[in-house]
Amino acid sequence: MTIELRIEHAQSLKDRRQVVRSLKEKLAHGFNISIAEMDEALTWQNATIGVAAISLSRDYLSGLMRQVEDAATRITNDLGAQIADCWWDFVEEV
Repeated sequence: MTIELRIEHAQSLKDRRQVVRSLKEKLAHGFNISIAEMDEALTWQNATIGVAAISLSRDYLSGLMRQVEDAATRITNDLGAQIADCWWDFVEEV
């Protein structure tokens, strides 16, 4: 999953980091996922987060990603930010 954030109130790199760190910690604590920031801090108002999970069940992963997206939306709203875009892809063993 890729989550693009918009942090309008960020006036410094510290403001940006606070939102990103809080989102990462809360999602990692609530779900069995790996999560990392994916881009350089080109602007203080934008960030891209990557989320990964592994399972043999595509249905399980689909449900998990929906839950993560819903939680990310709630968390970012609480932090005064918003999700500009969010999408996920499945990689299957061939």
